[in-house]
Amino acid sequence: MAYNYRGPRTKEDIIEFANRVAGPLIRPLPSQQMFEHVQKRHRVLFVYVGVESTLKEKFIEVASELIVYTYFFSASEEVLPKYVTLNEVPAILVFKDSTYFVYDEYEDGDLSSWVSKERFEGYLHVDGFTLYELGDTGKLVAVAVIDDKNNSIEHTRLKTIVQEVARDYRDHFHRDFQFGHMDGNDYINSLLMDEVQVPTIVVLNTSNQQYFLSNKKIENTEDLIQFINSILDGTAEAQGGDGILQRIKRVAYDARSTVVSVFKSSPLLGCFLFGLPLGVISIMCYGICTADSDDGSEEMTRKDVIDPNVSDEGSDEEQDEDKTRENSSEVTDEDQEEKDIMEKKKD
Repeated sequence: MAYNYRGPRTKEDIIEFANRVAGPLIRPLPSQQMFEHVQKRHRVLFVYVGVESTLKEKFIEVASELIVYTYFFSASEEVLPKYVTLNEVPAILVFKDSTYFVYDEYEDGDLSSWVSKERFEGYLHVDGFTLYELGDTGKLVAVAVIDDKNNSIEHTRLKTIVQEVARDYRDHFHRDFQFGHMDGNDYINSLLMDEVQVPTIVVLNTSNQQYFLSNKKIENTEDLIQFINSILDGTAEAQGGDGILQRIKRVAYDARSTVVSVFKSSPLLGCFLFGLPLGVISIMCYGICTADSDDGSEEMTRKDVIDPNVSDEGSDEEQDEDKTRENSSEVTDEDQEEKDIMEKKKD
């Protein structure tokens, strides 16, 4: 069977992925010592407890699909830590965040969806890749955007508030929210196409690219809970989205960001990449404009050449008419003189 690796492109993560898919889908845990050893090595692990059943068949089916993301184990009830109590067996448990949670088919629904949501810890250090993976869970992501290098009270306070809500209010929000923090606002700015102040808390909807910002400053846990509840009941205003206007805005933002990044990293390369095409286009436009003006001047020149001939021809005709008139007048004068001489002879 072939598996596609979709994790971070680091040496450690690739080696872990290879070791995970190289072994069996369901790894047995025969003793408490082995269970403790595995629990120390992995922050999240799914364990099937019990004998053969239809639930185990579903567990194996889900493991074959999601082994690329997490580990799957099987154990007897005696191997589990003493603090684990089960109402019935067989059962499926997830161990994470220093505790465990039991899968309930009636409340949690499909097993594959439950594993996809629970394969993350309750509180994460969120980066671009993690945020992309969280899109498969269908959860909203509440992120404290802080500066990890800044140890001021305001930065640590926001991070602590999000951690407390993720830990103490899991039963209220874990089905709808994933909590974490992000170092710096560079990635979140590109995602929201806006400048986000640091520190702040942003709630992201990765399914439709919407986001929520609190109208007031979050000072304590109660403020964050109130903000989350306003999102759940629909009173909080959603910004962003994936509509046509937002897509056009995204194209323009990405183009501007690309140009700015190129000029920041290498000004000479930026001048060459963008200056050369602009220069060629300018020359082409200039050539087109000058060609039109030249055609117009040629037409005017042609008209000027033709018009003098027409005027000369007109003047020649007028001169001929004048000569004809003069000749006719001369002829009439001579006739009159002849008539006068003839009358005198008669007298």
